[in-house]
Amino acid sequence: MLAILVLSAAASPPNVLLAISDDQSYPHCSAYGASQVSTPAFDRVAAAGVLFTNAVAASPGCAPSRAALLTGRHAWSLEQAGTHASSFPAKWRTYPDRLGDLGYHVGYTGKGWGPGKWNEKAVGARNENPAGPAFQKRKAESPASGISNRDYAGNFADFLDARPADAPFCFWYGGHEPHRAYQEDFGESLGKRPEDVAVPAYLPDTPAVRRDMLDYFAEVEHFDRHLGRMLDLLAERGELENTLVIVTADNGMPFPRAKANCYEDGLHVPLAVAWPAEVAGGRTVGDVVGFVDLTATACDAAGVPFEEVRGLHGTSLLPLLKSDADGLIDSTRVAFSHRERHSSSRWKNWTYPQRAVRSHRYLYVENLKPDRWPAGDPRKLDADGSPGPMHGAYHDIDACPTLSLLTDNADDPNLRRYLDLAVAKRPAVELFDVVEDPACLKNLALDPERHQDTLTKLAATLTRERIETGDPRAVGDGEVFESYPRYSAIRKFPPPDDGEQGTSVP
Repeated sequence: MLAILVLSAAASPPNVLLAISDDQSYPHCSAYGASQVSTPAFDRVAAAGVLFTNAVAASPGCAPSRAALLTGRHAWSLEQAGTHASSFPAKWRTYPDRLGDLGYHVGYTGKGWGPGKWNEKAVGARNENPAGPAFQKRKAESPASGISNRDYAGNFADFLDARPADAPFCFWYGGHEPHRAYQEDFGESLGKRPEDVAVPAYLPDTPAVRRDMLDYFAEVEHFDRHLGRMLDLLAERGELENTLVIVTADNGMPFPRAKANCYEDGLHVPLAVAWPAEVAGGRTVGDVVGFVDLTATACDAAGVPFEEVRGLHGTSLLPLLKSDADGLIDSTRVAFSHRERHSSSRWKNWTYPQRAVRSHRYLYVENLKPDRWPAGDPRKLDADGSPGPMHGAYHDIDACPTLSLLTDNADDPNLRRYLDLAVAKRPAVELFDVVEDPACLKNLALDPERHQDTLTKLAATLTRERIETGDPRAVGDGEVFESYPRYSAIRKFPPPDDGEQGTSVP
């Protein structure tokens, strides 16, 4: 799907502020009615512009999702940058690169593109993070272990102070929150109550899980506070009206069956977009929006020439943003997602390849290697090379109290079901009605006769997009993804045929 741009008629190019949290699922913002978490800054952007209810991340993992957002290309088409903790080939230009060419003052604070090596010479070293020059000097006291001591808003002030006179700016605020690890019971220490938590249906409703989610909510709020300070700073300087503000998350929350999974809570993320000078506020839109669409929107608003972006994969949202319609406006819109390697979790560092397409009603997922463990192997090797204890791995799930609860109680039939939902092997094709089943527990592909039209249509849509945009697993050597280096820790696992049998969970 090639980029479609409608050049903005704004009197002057807008500033662009993108705020992206690290591991946050929809609907965990108070603008969506989530009473367990308070996000006044996100809500402020939503009230001033458009609140989206169907934003879909490009990947359920940090690095590939951010790479797609930065470049406007599906992650499967970005070579090393389309997997986790590898490298970012210099040939892939980012929207900060393009805006910089137009005279924008560019920078970032916190987490830009990553994890990975953007300065890897083998693929063309960049002089700086793909998100732009770093502004990281200011520090603040961390309110809890696991929360960054970066003064994100202070660094934004430094960035604005360094701006040349009359230059528009392009800034990436990448919070490290709510990425794990968390300080246990930090949420409760702030007065949050476990009984107020709405536990997703794919997790056990226990006190330990509720407290874990409270700690997650507390970190979401930390990210939001810095966003609020940034908005206040822009308002004080008279810059807020002509700033395109985009607030989202790179992928879903760091819990079993969420992050690193092409299910709703791994892909469905918050999104609010405001540009007061050009976009009327107070609207809620249900159209499906992908990350490549956000890239096209930023380029469109800034006036990047069409010939510069004709090969991108998204569609500018400016016509939608500038309309006066609410609700579901274009029911034909879809978004695409992708996953290859997340952590080092399998024999020979193999990936777990997935491709997905999301409509306003359905999520269609293809698990391209269903013989592999989706959350990582259930055993890793001890130092002497012998297999370690069962349930000692699953490294595609961030270490957390919720995962420990499941693995420590794998023999408990009441909890085993939830462990299997997170770690058991899966069928090649999955289809979910995300309106009726947002937890993605009922695989409609197991009833193909009843859902054949939907399966056929979404499979064809996904295949066509993969072929048109050069997914190696559709048009070339898909195993190339297995060859890309991983620059974070490499763990050792036994060969795949070790006697452990997986199950496919509907």
